[in-house]
Amino acid sequence: MSIKSIASIASILSIFSIVSAQRPFIPDTVTPAQHRVDQVMTLIDGNYTESPDMEKLSTEAINAMLKALDPHSVYIPAKDVQRANEPLEGNFEGVGISFQIVQDTIVVGSVIDGGPSEKVGLMVGDKIIRIDNLPATGDSITNQFVFNHLRGKKGTIVHLDILRQGTIYTFEITRDKIPLYSVDTWFMADSTIGYIRLTRFARTSVDEFRKALKALDKQGMKSLILDLRGNTGGYLDIACNLANEFLERGQLIVYQEGRRTPRQNFNANGHGKFKAQRAANGTIIGGRLVVLIDEGSASASEIVSGAVQDWDRGTIIGRRSFGKGLVQRMMPLSDGGQIRLTTARYFTPSGRCIQRPYDNGSDAYRDDISQRYKHGELVNADSIHFADSLKYKTAHGRTVYGGGGIMPDLFVPMDTMRLSDYYISLRGKGLLNTFPLRWADAHRKDPKVKTFELFLQNYESFSLDSLLAAAALEKGVVRDVEKEATEPERTAHSDNYLRLMLKAQVAKDLFGIEYYYKIMKEIDDPYLVAVDFLKKQ
Repeated sequence: MSIKSIASIASILSIFSIVSAQRPFIPDTVTPAQHRVDQVMTLIDGNYTESPDMEKLSTEAINAMLKALDPHSVYIPAKDVQRANEPLEGNFEGVGISFQIVQDTIVVGSVIDGGPSEKVGLMVGDKIIRIDNLPATGDSITNQFVFNHLRGKKGTIVHLDILRQGTIYTFEITRDKIPLYSVDTWFMADSTIGYIRLTRFARTSVDEFRKALKALDKQGMKSLILDLRGNTGGYLDIACNLANEFLERGQLIVYQEGRRTPRQNFNANGHGKFKAQRAANGTIIGGRLVVLIDEGSASASEIVSGAVQDWDRGTIIGRRSFGKGLVQRMMPLSDGGQIRLTTARYFTPSGRCIQRPYDNGSDAYRDDISQRYKHGELVNADSIHFADSLKYKTAHGRTVYGGGGIMPDLFVPMDTMRLSDYYISLRGKGLLNTFPLRWADAHRKDPKVKTFELFLQNYESFSLDSLLAAAALEKGVVRDVEKEATEPERTAHSDNYLRLMLKAQVAKDLFGIEYYYKIMKEIDDPYLVAVDFLKKQ
């Protein structure tokens, strides 16, 4: 399977709420339909004019059967199981770096704290020119090549030749378990409002969240913004454990039910670290909560935001979520492969199933987001209509709807003015990634960027906007001045976004991903709405 296919599988799996593997129900008798499938396979194997590829046929048959069920039931071949599980398990085995391929060269983008590469002294900006004496530069170098040669079993050794500022160094690295963090960043939005961004619901997510929460609490946090935008889900039990942080003992978080899955309730245990603090009259005086969602928030994200909304525990801000209310179970196969099979639907505390319809087939189902854009939903809340039959009530009697994602309490439209033709061309040429990385690599020893604070103080003196424009011309990216003159507002808005994006990308390459968000928050509309909302409470 190609890396593109594996990436596709990982993308699909990331929108699953997955419960732990259990012994599947297997009927004692073989049905006529099952017998017919076995009979066809046997007839092909015994009678086809050429030697059939039975492995390929069985894989295609499995995929076809699962596709006929729903968009989220999938088959994972044995060789892809480990990589497909990595984003949810929270770790993988390797050397502990992220990388970019820039002009046919592997450039270290970040070094994971405490990982094998950090221990031997690899640095951001190092160029990998050989791996175990194999050339690691040129047109043949792909992401798959890097994965194949840098990842490996814990305890095995890999030798890297590194080019650093004109000098070649050789490093011997012993592979180890590498954590995959699901909390991208956290910081104080002001003196009392904390912010945490969670990217997935992995095994380590709740521990990471509590660590961030503790750090913010020490800085005086009274209110919290939990950012679940683009968080496509993960484990069901982790979603419940995270929602538990906000709810009172006995409050229902979610329940699941299916044909062979009796109703199972998941309730809060009362031990959460960020429960509401109320005055004698019931008014919340501490622990205020905002959850940010958008069309990319799915599955486990919807469990958390649905529970918060149904109990009126906090305010949901953003745009309607993805709408995935199906639960998958991991079912191992005898050859080491897995089936992720939908075994139940989940329901929010008010009884909502937020699963979108999928009767029109997988293609239409996956095209739903683009359809939302065409229909104007992403920019206008009034374009969203729910049937009266989908009405439900929250704990305080507010009306909410099921059948198609979580609708936020405060709608924030998508900023469609950001993406000018010039910006899209820069992104298409890869310049918004490669240019900041090359500049950061060349200036790591510059005293002006020794700290993030110094970087901010000196940023304007670097004239990066002009340097990017010159690099764009070299790549054949030319501004359409005449068209831009007819759209002055859009052009100015997009240019401002581009300037901030460039600054944030350089900060990320110099100091880490959390600094990207610290800069981009200046024009992050849902974030700014959330901060303003909490300040007024």
